[in-house]
Amino acid sequence: MGVVNITPDSFSDGGLFRDARQAVEHGIRLAQEGAALLDIGGESTRPGAAGVSVEEELRRVLPVIGELARRARVPLSIDTSKAEVAAQALDAGASIINDVTALGDPQMARVAARRKAAIILMHMRGRPRTMQRQPRYHDVVAEVAAFLQQRALAAEAAGIEPRRILLDCGLGFGKTVRHNLTLMYRLDAFVALGFPVVVGPSRKSFIGSTLDADVGDRLAGTLACVAQAQRGGAHIVRVHDVKPAVQLLKMLKAIERTDAARC
Repeated sequence: MGVVNITPDSFSDGGLFRDARQAVEHGIRLAQEGAALLDIGGESTRPGAAGVSVEEELRRVLPVIGELARRARVPLSIDTSKAEVAAQALDAGASIINDVTALGDPQMARVAARRKAAIILMHMRGRPRTMQRQPRYHDVVAEVAAFLQQRALAAEAAGIEPRRILLDCGLGFGKTVRHNLTLMYRLDAFVALGFPVVVGPSRKSFIGSTLDADVGDRLAGTLACVAQAQRGGAHIVRVHDVKPAVQLLKMLKAIERTDAARC
């Protein structure tokens, strides 16, 4: 999943693609590099981020989604927590909702069910503005897994088909460095819930803290997480740097095929 942020304040690429034309060309480039789908967002969810209005979010994302739906030839995801934004984005050509609040908007499940959209349900402790204020868990894996299972059941009860539900443990969203590393190590616990798993480690601060690396120097750490995600059974990895991630996954698959043939 290639990331297309149309925001002035995202932690890793804020302001780079604020212009719709630039965002579209960036999305097309990611698709050409091998992204199997694109995630378009118009509101930053970095730690401490302030929200934007529905009108502003729509102004940012709708022209980009409409043009990418026409030109990119890969499925599009709308990264939003607002049901109204999700609805209009689906009408414009998106087919997936990436909801970091896991149905925090009471109308989100209805939008997804009526339009038969896929939905990614993510775990987050608190809100973006407050989520990194001393996050604590007794057992981070068990608590995140229980939350995601409950949200998936709520989505099913609202009429969303199970095959359209995906889960994301929410790396960096209300977690310490140790929490994030533990979640990466125990991805099997989320795969065991029976839904496709999405992992979004790209350039995040837990990588920077672990490697003492600035945001522009976290590619190696991101790729290590992509490899671990593949090893742990994840179905989708959400990344900014698509080409190296695709190359890494192709190489791993080539090695696995060779081993299978030998055996």
